[in-house]
Amino acid sequence: MRLAQALAAALLAATSFSTQAVTLIHNFSGYQTTEKALIQFSAMAFDQGKVLATGSIKDLAHKYPHAEKVDAKGKTLLPGLIDAHGHMLGLGQLNTVLDLRDQSLQGALNAIKDHAQGLEPNEWLLGRGWNQVTWPDRRFPTSAQLDALEIDHPIWLRRVDGHAGWANSKALQLAGIDKNTQVPEGGEIVRDTHGNPSGILVDNAMDLMQKAIPSPTLAQEKKSLQNAFRTALSLGLTSVHDAGITEKTLNVYRELARQKAIPMRVYPMLSVDSHNYTKLLNAGHIGSPSERLYMRSIKLSADGALGSRGAALLEPYHDRPKEKGLLLYPEDKMLTLLKLATDNNFQVNVHAIGDRANQIVLNHLETLNEEKSQKQHRHRVEHAQVIEVMDIPRFSQLNLIASMQPTHATSDKNMAGDRLGEKRLIGAYAWQTLLDQGTPIAAGSDFPVEPANPMFGLHAAVTRRDRQGKPSEGWRIEEAMTPEQALRAFTLDAAYASHQEKVIGNLQPGKFADFILLDKNIFEIDPQEIWQVQVLETWVAGKRVYRKPL
Repeated sequence: MRLAQALAAALLAATSFSTQAVTLIHNFSGYQTTEKALIQFSAMAFDQGKVLATGSIKDLAHKYPHAEKVDAKGKTLLPGLIDAHGHMLGLGQLNTVLDLRDQSLQGALNAIKDHAQGLEPNEWLLGRGWNQVTWPDRRFPTSAQLDALEIDHPIWLRRVDGHAGWANSKALQLAGIDKNTQVPEGGEIVRDTHGNPSGILVDNAMDLMQKAIPSPTLAQEKKSLQNAFRTALSLGLTSVHDAGITEKTLNVYRELARQKAIPMRVYPMLSVDSHNYTKLLNAGHIGSPSERLYMRSIKLSADGALGSRGAALLEPYHDRPKEKGLLLYPEDKMLTLLKLATDNNFQVNVHAIGDRANQIVLNHLETLNEEKSQKQHRHRVEHAQVIEVMDIPRFSQLNLIASMQPTHATSDKNMAGDRLGEKRLIGAYAWQTLLDQGTPIAAGSDFPVEPANPMFGLHAAVTRRDRQGKPSEGWRIEEAMTPEQALRAFTLDAAYASHQEKVIGNLQPGKFADFILLDKNIFEIDPQEIWQVQVLETWVAGKRVYRKPL
């Protein structure tokens, strides 16, 4: 009898403890997508980091009478947003390098001059973000323009897309790049009329410069990643797919994971250029879907970018009739690298921007599909930016995921027509066409190429306008997403793209309580205002990890 009473008391205590641990957040406008619909709710209960139930305060308060209540005070609640294609190290380094995004040529030169004053002797002046497409003559800059600043530092500035770089003469000299330097395959050394390097290196030619720049230490990379975590969480991102990391960065991630110092979810893609690529694949996956660090994919870049004319096209550039862009690997080597990944049970995520690159990647993925089911790996085409119209149905036939970045369309709208001509725009940035055929879109930003703020991406997806509201009718508006589609692309389908839809992506019972609170309702305001919406709080696994300062 006493034993039975003791067991009953212990059970009651355990039940009481469990009930007391429940948190009930209420008084909000909540939205989440499922595979079938957009669901609205106004209360949510969670415990031990996972969702117990969503619904109304009346129902949940009755079900969990002892829960600790959190009043959301009428705000909007969404599942934690997922950026399916970003670069965490680059994001974290933004506060240590010169940011030239949205600068005019003269503004960039002035900023470079000012930045140099804070450098140590012989220190490299590093930066990124310049974009010649927004300058009046739209021409690439030159080393002569940097030399004229009379700065006694080597200067290396990556273009906004990361696929071209601008160097001064001192940097070119340190890298050993001169008139006689051989151009690496898949790259370009832009030269003047005398054959001398102009100061611009495109795609694989940038490796010549990169070898001359001192690599960041492990401690510096760790600090950069920690900076990136803070930035991402403040913007409402609870998960990021890190699109191409080296073995070194992977080691930093693993150390942070051992220290339980990753405050969000990270799904890194191992770069095929990484040291020990084969060995790392043979070692297998890292982590599991429910862990903060989960790696089971690789990243390969098939071509360059449209803005620097490195995207591989089937027909010549409309504004450069003798050029068709660059393939960064021979086709047979590309297939070998991809097959090595699938043989080791890794998902392949392939950067393809031009229509030729997309066609080649589709051909390779079709070849791989003959040996193993695509559904098992969930292969992705990163960017899928310019696609030959006849190739679009192949995404559905091969069960592929299109990993696309909405802000690329609104940033590229003034340049894409120049590069492609109107005819090839039909298959470019074709979100709705892909969605209509059942192809899931995993949305991201490609930060720091674009700003990391996912509200900018939701806005671009729905309006096809830039943040100044242009064009007023939307650029190729027929390809815009609905608000529900856009939310799903940044949540559930992004989670599917990382094999994590069973643990994140929405707030169904049993999934992690990853969510954000917003100051405005993105489903009720003027769509043009979505980019201005502020994240007030970010929660990961039921714990608040960010609150906007008052």
